[in-house]
Amino acid sequence: MAIFAISDLHLPFGINKPMNVFGKAWEDYTDKLYENWKKNVTEHDTVILPGDFSWATYLEQSIADFQFLEKLPGKKIIAKGNHDYFFTTMSKMEIFLKKEDISSVQILHNNFFLVEDTLICGSRGWDITAHGEEDEKLTHREAVRLELSIQTAKKAYPDLPVLAFLHYPPIYQQNPERDNPIRQVLKQYDIKQCYYGHLHAKGIENAYIGEYDGIVYQLISADYLEFMPLKIKP
Repeated sequence: MAIFAISDLHLPFGINKPMNVFGKAWEDYTDKLYENWKKNVTEHDTVILPGDFSWATYLEQSIADFQFLEKLPGKKIIAKGNHDYFFTTMSKMEIFLKKEDISSVQILHNNFFLVEDTLICGSRGWDITAHGEEDEKLTHREAVRLELSIQTAKKAYPDLPVLAFLHYPPIYQQNPERDNPIRQVLKQYDIKQCYYGHLHAKGIENAYIGEYDGIVYQLISADYLEFMPLKIKP
């Protein structure tokens, strides 16, 4: 009953938007993902997907992408990314999944999940490199959402460890010392492991991977992982 993670699948089935325009790594990527997932993930496992799951603009356009995910083994927990335009309210998402008979997918949004003896928490996060007033508001809002997720989880299960999942990186290789509200939440609640996506191609060079200030950060973008879900807990 392992826990895996992979982000930024950018599934194109609903609107026929292939990713190979972003480089050779993305050629036939859905086939690579399918085969790697089937070989490594079992029906008893859980896979966390923090953001940019689908290119769909509207929820109805995402049906084929969710159906692709439903065919893969294991439970899936997905969160919102910056390109998940189809993402509406929790209630609408849950109604949609039930209507389309997508039973293996759950939504991480202002909540948490208990997977075996581990708490799965997170939020979308925001671009911490942006400096505008609106960006500051969004960063604080996402920090509040992350804190709500962690608070709720720790209130219910105070003695269990938390794994934090974000779409946007909360730290960069270029200036890891730069603090922000999201990292403050991670430190406040003594989070030891944080997983994030969003970065691709040349952007991967600026990913911070490893321990900083007591927290281990790990990039899990699909192309970085070569479309192989990363086992994070056996």
